[in-house]
Amino acid sequence: MTAADITRGPRRRGRAQGSAPPRMRDTEYRRLRNPFPVMNAVSDDEAAAMHAAALRLLEELGMKVLLPEARQLFQQGGARVEGDMVFIGREMVEAALATAPRSIHCHAGAPERDITLEPGALTFQPGAGAPHATDLRRGRRPGGASDYRDYTRIAHHYDVFQMMSPSVEPQDVPPHLRHYFTTRTQVALTDKFPFLFARGTPQTLDNFEMLAMARGLSDEDFRSAVHGYTIINTNSPRTLDVPMAQGLIDFAKAGQLSIVTPFTLMGAMAPITVAGAITLSHAECLAAITLTQLARPGAPVCYGTFTSNVDMRSGAPALGTPAHFHASLMAGQMARMLGLPWRSAAGSAANSNDAQAANENQFGLWGCLLAGATVIIHSAGWLEGGLTVSYEKLITDVEVLNMVAELCAGASATADEIGFDSALAAVAPMGHFFDAPQTMARYATAFYEPVVHDYANFGSWTERGALDASTRATAVWEAILAAPAQVMTPPDRLARIDAFIARRSAEGGAPPES
Repeated sequence: MTAADITRGPRRRGRAQGSAPPRMRDTEYRRLRNPFPVMNAVSDDEAAAMHAAALRLLEELGMKVLLPEARQLFQQGGARVEGDMVFIGREMVEAALATAPRSIHCHAGAPERDITLEPGALTFQPGAGAPHATDLRRGRRPGGASDYRDYTRIAHHYDVFQMMSPSVEPQDVPPHLRHYFTTRTQVALTDKFPFLFARGTPQTLDNFEMLAMARGLSDEDFRSAVHGYTIINTNSPRTLDVPMAQGLIDFAKAGQLSIVTPFTLMGAMAPITVAGAITLSHAECLAAITLTQLARPGAPVCYGTFTSNVDMRSGAPALGTPAHFHASLMAGQMARMLGLPWRSAAGSAANSNDAQAANENQFGLWGCLLAGATVIIHSAGWLEGGLTVSYEKLITDVEVLNMVAELCAGASATADEIGFDSALAAVAPMGHFFDAPQTMARYATAFYEPVVHDYANFGSWTERGALDASTRATAVWEAILAAPAQVMTPPDRLARIDAFIARRSAEGGAPPES
């Protein structure tokens, strides 16, 4: 069985000899709207009490802010600063929330790839930030440059990923040069909305310059619209470290997007209760959002959370759990209270692409969907609680995301859909609808065409080699990578970027700041 056999999916019934080939099914997954009604985990009064507790936390307990520039901005805005502790009044938070945008237009490498982040929108990103990669051919290994390129190409292949993510750490690229590689790889191999690392001002400014070159933008044009984003993780509990605080300031001043994401694990770096953990996460988000607006009122920023529990036997992160689901719902209530676009996460703690991995990812995903998340990161590929991204899991998770995207289109019951004359009246009792006019007009395009699922019966599946989903997924990603890579940036712009990288590398690059 070849890769082509797998990637084309289940075989259809043959058409009559000499008839025109069926038209291809047209799908549009680039600008999705969440079709599901939001689900609350607690009452409105309880959610309001959590928000009030978060404001009290910032006022009375404060945030530890390690960057002097950030402390100065807070102080200028009216916060009380004592050493590296910053105590933020609720009036400062309210002023920041008043200027933070409710809708953020994000410019990709091509206009048709642009996305708008706002309540009700739905965007997916693949798993991100893993130090390891794994696949059935080569096994588990430290993530490298080739894995980063591969994941970029696979993520670009599927429209259901509207934003790029920092898939794996390319550990065979030195840290002071790594941002050159990751940014160049993205602008060369995809025209989707890119991720930029925020690991100190020198790296951030390098990334901005390379992205502006790729887009053919002047510095003024670049700063007047959103062209890239970063993810800012607070150090829970109640700490904003140097590179993350600097990233918030640098991205805000440049008019680029920060997605604020406290990583709070219940029972470890957050209270063991869902309400306590989300209250802490909410407070940290409010502090970070406030900093962006102090740096530049109106700066694009997304509310975010990634909250689950730890396994109390081992201390390891547990994902896709009931607590993870409830945390997403509560975070959604907090985000709706603020009116901001927001980011949540799926993911899996499983060690292989098995039933546990599928169950955890899907349960976490549904928590995000029913919470009304605008951006869902780690929606595909994550294993081991984020330590590894799996090539096969990236493919098997895409199947579910595509199905969710299909649901976003909704359904209708027009006369044409009901088909009284073309279907119901065209088939006699005990007949079949295989050749009804409605069926013949729609059979090639009526249903979702799977990426890796196999709908064949047991006999046909056995004849094809009795391959399980992970094995079939291997052939899918291999087929994607076997095709010639498309270059998305004009050669002259890439040449300018390469010259910039060569010059900056000769100057010593830009070591990450800590």
